Amino acid sequence: MNTRQLLSKDRLDRQSFEARYTPWDQPVQQLETHTADIRQSTNHWQKVTGSLNTAPHMLLDGVWEMIEGGADELRLQENWGETIPVHVPGSIHQALVDAGIMDDPAFGENADIAKEYSHKTWWYRCTFILDPARNWQQPKLNFAGVSPACEVWLNGHSLGYHNGAFGGPAYDISSLVQEQNTLIVKVHPAPLGNEWNVWHSTVVFNCNYGWHYVNLPAVGIWQSVRIEGEPTVSIGDPYIAALNEENAAAGRLNLSLTLTSSSADGSGTLHGVIEPDNFAGEGVVFSREISADEVAAGEGHLHFQLQMPNHRLWWPIDMGEQSLYRLKLVYIPGPTEQAEALQTGTDPVKTTAALADIRELTFGIRDIRMDPLPQGQQPEMYNWTFTVNGQPFFAKGTGWCTMDALMDFRREKYEHFLSLTAEQHVNFMRAWGGGIPETDDFYDLCDRLGILIMQEWPTCWGSHANQPYDALEETVIVNTLRLRNHPSLIMWGGGNETSSELEHESMQMMGRCSVELDSTRPFHRTDPLGGSTHDHIVWNGWTPAYSFDYYAGLDDIMLSEFGLASSPNMESVKRYLPEAERTVWPPEPGKSFYHHLPAFDTRDEMRILSEFADSFVPCDSLENFVIGTQMAQVVSLRHKMERSRCHWPEQIGVVTYKLNDVYPGVSWATIDWYGAPKMSHYFTADAYAPLMLSVVFDKLNSPDQQQSLPVYLLDDQEQLTGEWTAGVRMYDANLEVMLSESWQDSDAHGQVRRLGQIDVPAYPLEQAPLLVVAEIVQAGHVLNRTFYWINFDARQGVLMHLPKTELELHIQTDRKKNQMEQAEAGLQDMKQQIEAEPHKLKHQVQQIGSEPIVIPNEQSDRIGSQNRYPYQVTITNPGNYPAVAVELYQAVDYHSVLQQDEYRNQSSFMAEDNFIWLDSGESRTLQVSSIRDIAIRAWNSR
Repeated sequence: MNTRQLLSKDRLDRQSFEARYTPWDQPVQQLETHTADIRQSTNHWQKVTGSLNTAPHMLLDGVWEMIEGGADELRLQENWGETIPVHVPGSIHQALVDAGIMDDPAFGENADIAKEYSHKTWWYRCTFILDPARNWQQPKLNFAGVSPACEVWLNGHSLGYHNGAFGGPAYDISSLVQEQNTLIVKVHPAPLGNEWNVWHSTVVFNCNYGWHYVNLPAVGIWQSVRIEGEPTVSIGDPYIAALNEENAAAGRLNLSLTLTSSSADGSGTLHGVIEPDNFAGEGVVFSREISADEVAAGEGHLHFQLQMPNHRLWWPIDMGEQSLYRLKLVYIPGPTEQAEALQTGTDPVKTTAALADIRELTFGIRDIRMDPLPQGQQPEMYNWTFTVNGQPFFAKGTGWCTMDALMDFRREKYEHFLSLTAEQHVNFMRAWGGGIPETDDFYDLCDRLGILIMQEWPTCWGSHANQPYDALEETVIVNTLRLRNHPSLIMWGGGNETSSELEHESMQMMGRCSVELDSTRPFHRTDPLGGSTHDHIVWNGWTPAYSFDYYAGLDDIMLSEFGLASSPNMESVKRYLPEAERTVWPPEPGKSFYHHLPAFDTRDEMRILSEFADSFVPCDSLENFVIGTQMAQVVSLRHKMERSRCHWPEQIGVVTYKLNDVYPGVSWATIDWYGAPKMSHYFTADAYAPLMLSVVFDKLNSPDQQQSLPVYLLDDQEQLTGEWTAGVRMYDANLEVMLSESWQDSDAHGQVRRLGQIDVPAYPLEQAPLLVVAEIVQAGHVLNRTFYWINFDARQGVLMHLPKTELELHIQTDRKKNQMEQAEAGLQDMKQQIEAEPHKLKHQVQQIGSEPIVIPNEQSDRIGSQNRYPYQVTITNPGNYPAVAVELYQAVDYHSVLQQDEYRNQSSFMAEDNFIWLDSGESRTLQVSSIRDIAIRAWNSR
């Protein structure tokens, strides 16, 4: 028997990596735990740590000095002359903008000017005082990220050179540090040369090197800098996980960690607390005495197993709750008598001159694995069926792009984009190799929102074979250890679109590290590979009509990159386009409009996108280019997304390219760089809705052909019970119902149910277009509705010449009442959170009139939509025809007011839903982000 045929590509790859160990190789030891509610665990932790001497640390973030150029000898002297304030973390470009030296790189063609600064040498300097009252035993200086490379001096002494942006350098400064200190960092320039591959000389995010949407390499100290004293015994890289489905179901957890001693005797006591982080429930406390032998030779690898009582599982979005736990560990060196004291509650914990180490992290209890496809395991095919806690599911995906070319990675920006991602019902994102190993804030928010992540290392098109091996290996090791506790992390990837060098030593290293440092997640050498595909046919010269049908009929196991670029909304375009260019059409080549096209129009994007826009409206103005390209993007995405869902489990996922942008401009994103949702954002939310009725189309522009359209009920959670009706209505160009079909209480069960089909006859060209409405109704309430348009290309602009109707907009102007009503909806959850976690409750205050509403940060994901959409409006269609694609927007004359700070700096307008269908006489109430200058329109409104 050929046993190779029985193995998947996952297994064969894993064997080829020749991993030497895993985190779980040490003999497992059972930890005795004691159940504790939040009050008990808090008291226990305070008793354990209350009088401890702990290793000190100091954060050096803040405002530093910055200056350009100069020889080493000059910059190591005290007198720098006039310097520029620079924020750490941050970029040199933002410092230059803040200082008035450079204009906003996002505007016009300013990125060309900003790029010149990327290729200069920049010096950073800060002074700091090390508190002499603290015991700074063997202090270390740690940089979390400097791009692209740097050299470091402390008090005039060279510490060394470091290459790579994603972790490091780290230095022992015990022999150099004083009470007052001067730290100098020479940040090397971004490499200069062919933008397609010049970044191979280092390890950086590369989608800002000219091949994507901007040519503006990032430079600066973009992550935190800190000094950390060394404890007597250090807790190294604790890792906690349920190693299989059975363990997750039983609440059985494995804990791996290292103990590294700086003394001859590393014995002591390991204390731990596990408590609910974002829900009310039970946790555990434990203590374990560690012998000197277990920390032999300076480092001990330990493997424990423990049991969680009445545990809660972590689930992806729309499958259950994202229950998170917080693990706290402290190691107290030396002999103690605290086990008895802690049990009796009589004596405080004894302290010694030794320095204790404390570690803290969040995690979720879950099992996520990749199972074989229905046809079984194959040696050239990865296992692609996503399964969480034993439940297989369809991967509703999108691509995640590095959020900003200039490394503005504030948590509030992540919150904005990822909350919108959750509104799209995205449960899977590919953080692809053009970007970064994502930040702690990104992963923490994905944990709390239930968004699964495929993390690719920063390599593209085989660059791993050229990039410095040491820098790439450090990137992989540092970030695997940093990220592996996050339940949202589902798999590792070796990079983007690598078609060669798949067996290179760097690729083998990345795979080997995935086993040796994690072992719970699959590693894919690249994407696409082993069953996944990418498709970019829209750039290959095919006509729009062909491309629309091609995507609508595309069948792949896992289509992990496809899409079409579209313009941002008009208000966003006018944020980056100079006023003189806003009324010029067609735009002048070489000017700002072209500067903000994908790859700067090197692939004739303007012609291609104009042809796509022409399928919907005459592309004779900027306004019509915006409308037409956004409609084309929706058509290109939604039909493939729904088709794949309807063909699950043979097709197990689809990943659109992409969610967000590194720089403002026309792009494949569904949410633009400013955070404004495009039309495709709302139709993605429709296509990925947990409960929806989907009509599957093969042909989108064939009025002369009869079609039989399958109709599917998609019910991810199998939540639809009782009496219900699923209906499809088809409207002609006069918005008269041509035909309709309905189904009630189908006996079929499962996440995907084929209800039947709707037969569309051939008809004359002059009757184009057709509009199709699909909805699910229960007890007179519309649970889900979406609408489609086909045969739109038969006669240009037909969608904008439908029979007209009227729209009315009622605005709830009492903001205080509006917000109070919304806040009440979350009061019960908030009350439970406050009762469960009073010791760690953090607050943010929203001012409503003179009365504050206090909202705990831990609940922000649950009530984030209330923060984003504090106002309520009601839309009514009193006309005789349906209203098609009803849109809420801000009616702002950006030609005259864009320069006003109140508009230039405001957040983009958003609605919880948009581009909706309203039947004649129907009303709908929606939440919106603002009511200032709010207006309403539809494709067929007067």
